[in-house]
Amino acid sequence: MKTYALVLLTILFSINAFADGFIVIPRPNPLPNPFPLEVVYHKVDVNIDGQTAVTKIDQSFYNPSNYQLEGFYIFPLPKGAVINNFTMIINGKETKAELLDSDKARKIYEDIVRQMRDPALLEYSEQNIFKLRIFPIEPQSEKKISISYSQILESDNNLFEYIYPLNTEKFSAKPLKNVSVKIDLKSNEKIKNIYCPTHEVDIVNKSDNHSIISYEDEHVKPDIDFKLYFSKNSSSVGLSLLSYQTGNNDGYFLLSASPSIEIDKSNIENKDITFILDVSGSMSGEKLEQAKKALLYCVNNLNTGDYFNVIRFSTEAYSLFNSLEKADKQNINEAKRFIDDLQAIGGTNIEEAFNLAFKNYNESNRPHFVVFLTDGKPTIGEMNDEKLVKRILNTNKTNSRIFTFGIGDEINTHLLDKLTDETKAWRTYVSDEEDIEIKVSNFYDKIQSPALSNLKLDFDNIKVYQTYPKDLPDLFKGSNLLVFGRYKGNGNAKITLSGMLNGKKKEFGLNENFNSSDDEYNFIPPLWASRRIGYLLDLIRLNGDDKELVDEVTMLAREHGIITPYTSYLIMEDEEIRVRGGRLVDGLQSLAPRPELKKENEADYFRMKDKSGRGSIEVSEEFQNLNSAINYSQTQQGKNRLSYNDSKGNLQNLSQQVKNVLGRAVYQQDKFWIDSELQKHQTLKVKRIQFNSNEYFDLLNKEQETAQFLALGQNVRFYHNNVYYEVYE
Repeated sequence: MKTYALVLLTILFSINAFADGFIVIPRPNPLPNPFPLEVVYHKVDVNIDGQTAVTKIDQSFYNPSNYQLEGFYIFPLPKGAVINNFTMIINGKETKAELLDSDKARKIYEDIVRQMRDPALLEYSEQNIFKLRIFPIEPQSEKKISISYSQILESDNNLFEYIYPLNTEKFSAKPLKNVSVKIDLKSNEKIKNIYCPTHEVDIVNKSDNHSIISYEDEHVKPDIDFKLYFSKNSSSVGLSLLSYQTGNNDGYFLLSASPSIEIDKSNIENKDITFILDVSGSMSGEKLEQAKKALLYCVNNLNTGDYFNVIRFSTEAYSLFNSLEKADKQNINEAKRFIDDLQAIGGTNIEEAFNLAFKNYNESNRPHFVVFLTDGKPTIGEMNDEKLVKRILNTNKTNSRIFTFGIGDEINTHLLDKLTDETKAWRTYVSDEEDIEIKVSNFYDKIQSPALSNLKLDFDNIKVYQTYPKDLPDLFKGSNLLVFGRYKGNGNAKITLSGMLNGKKKEFGLNENFNSSDDEYNFIPPLWASRRIGYLLDLIRLNGDDKELVDEVTMLAREHGIITPYTSYLIMEDEEIRVRGGRLVDGLQSLAPRPELKKENEADYFRMKDKSGRGSIEVSEEFQNLNSAINYSQTQQGKNRLSYNDSKGNLQNLSQQVKNVLGRAVYQQDKFWIDSELQKHQTLKVKRIQFNSNEYFDLLNKEQETAQFLALGQNVRFYHNNVYYEVYE
């Protein structure tokens, strides 16, 4: 067996990473390729029952070479996790792993950095690890590993956190062919507020006490840990709060509100709903057939206490009933006949359709939703979108929600988006390749059963501001409302969520402490920034340029790493101007000037002014996604348009050249990583430290937080404790 020191000498030149750890192949090694092993699959199954989590991992890696290899497997434990059982099975044989505490682990990582001149593993320098020798790794064969460990989940005011260390995958030479995480969550108490801020997950609620959460992807390189939060609450609407604050800065918070899964009819808000369908000539054929099926789905799934109407419009508008009627069997059958008889012919009179909708609506104590489907611009009646929006809103005396569906490309996105924004609803676009029925039915499933309407939030003893969504939507069965915002001060606060349920006011309270600087919650600032940026960009798009808004978008995007085609153009433009004017030191830009990419992004930015066409729809969808982002991937809108070739001809992407470290963005520019915070402190004297020197390790040991910056690479410029550091090769 090779000595452990020899392993350390060559560790980072022979790592093949897994989502839960990585394998070290010691030198001398007969292969020139430092990443000889390939991941075949990676599957994670988690069972959480009460406060106990059991994680089971199945994975397979392949040795494509003709040589027998030997290696070590290293598994960094999640921060704060107390593992009471850990087993590994390699090709069916149970093998014991050695547990190393954080002090021993740190020594291993530091030795790796000294010998291999690669600081990447410093990120884990404060974590315990399991280590295991693997031999033999046969040539041209698979090595299957199964891992199981159990832990007690930590609870913060009945809010639970589960972390799975996916981020070690960033060391992999090749993307995983398949990765999946499935969590079976059970509890004796009612489960509320299930939330994953890091990955796109599918949540299936089996009951109040049982949910399935799953994430799956192919050909990816996960580079952030998988995090899941949930709470337990017997109330019909559960509230939970996370807050994040550093230094004397104003803090960030995330409030989650979730109704029970199993709600009896007395706790479901009856609704009024008006369906408005465009049947102009352009809707003929498959479009109309799909739209009719979508309407039939909605009508067939009305709740017994609902009232509804259907309006068709082309050159003129006609309604099924003279006023909204109860969703009983007779009226539903009449609606089906009305929908079956629809034919596409004539022009597009949107003004008359909405006039008829609100004329035939008598105010009640039920919330009123309008679902509007169209594939064209107005050709009859008022055709100016500004004037038309004003007329529709003036007739909407009861502030009814207007949900819009734009079908195809020949629609006025500014018109539809202003209607949704002004009425606290949301917009949906259906391309010619998509199925209208699926889009509409999925939407209707979300709004079918309101649990609380006309929501209001009150914070006692804490001042909050810039909360998003800016105007609270209604709360629906099966939904989870997430509110991001800023706050001043700290301390205990009483939070009250109020709303209407069947004409009666309901209130739900939470007493919580706004005083957290826990690094576990550093995902909150970029998600808040994404929502504010989406909101501001929509204001600019729909109301015209405003320098103050543009400047704020630029600042927020740079500080929080929200890199999209629109924001990257603004950042590049701003930084080029400031460098030329001597207001920014050359070399401290967050995004290096890339003329070709900037020109493409500029075209994207000014495409915001388009009111129709595929580009306009893309802009609308991306801004709405930014403004409603709930995880990291949703903050990266348009990332496929941020690719470029570097000076060596390698394909790069701007969205992948930004990291979040200690709550702020750090950018990669060629060989340097640059802390965005430095643009606020340019007059500071630079303290230059050579990578891998004694001074370097002194800094690492005295200021352990700097490990997060140092782990980025051999060349880093960052700000820490009032000092500007430059680490260089």
